Amino acid sequence: MQIGVIGCGTIARAAVEGIVHDGHEITVSERSAHHSSSLADAYENIRIADNQGVIDASEVLFLGLMAEAAPYVLGPLSFREGQIAISFMAGASLEEVDALVRPARATATMMPFPGIAQGGTPIMMHGDAEIAAAIFGERNRIFPVRDANEMAAYLSAQAVLSPVARMVADAADWLGERVSDKDQGEAFLRALVASNLSATACEPLIEALNTPGGYNQRLRLHMEAQGMTAALRNGLSKMA
Repeated sequence: MQIGVIGCGTIARAAVEGIVHDGHEITVSERSAHHSSSLADAYENIRIADNQGVIDASEVLFLGLMAEAAPYVLGPLSFREGQIAISFMAGASLEEVDALVRPARATATMMPFPGIAQGGTPIMMHGDAEIAAAIFGERNRIFPVRDANEMAAYLSAQAVLSPVARMVADAADWLGERVSDKDQGEAFLRALVASNLSATACEPLIEALNTPGGYNQRLRLHMEAQGMTAALRNGLSKMA
């Protein structure tokens, strides 16, 4: 495909790196210059253009802008009929993005994570699941949602990733004070969490780790008593 990227930030760069070896011709916008220049220097099938140049060279567009900036960036540009836009913009509905790119059509909103560069990451998306699967589905798992309300709920719930990472990092710091190799300790904890949660649903895993008086049960009950569950639900509700 001829793919264009408007707004080449961290997430858009990761998305490009995840598909760069699939035979696409990719044109990336000048912003952000650090990411776009690094990609163009590293890969022969990536070039840099201004925003209108990106549109003119592309069949499929990735929109990696901040939602509040999108009308100002996209408004002066000329799209053409037959082009497809895929939005990476949290806070902008598919209908809102579609109105900004006419006569092109915005057919999907998706929220990649940095791991898309390596593959094996979940992708939540609203709209045309076929185009998302055609570009990203070989290495990643697509999670289609029904409508904009479901997408908003998924966006709120995915924010659990940062506190989970914070929790693992804090446990790794605690462990690092007590073992000879702190980096190995963190690697162990990351692998422990990732492998077990990818292989087993949450409730069965909690039950399997619910040995009376065991380490996992004792720490979970302690944290629940400290308000962990209530704080999480309250935080999610404030974002929804």
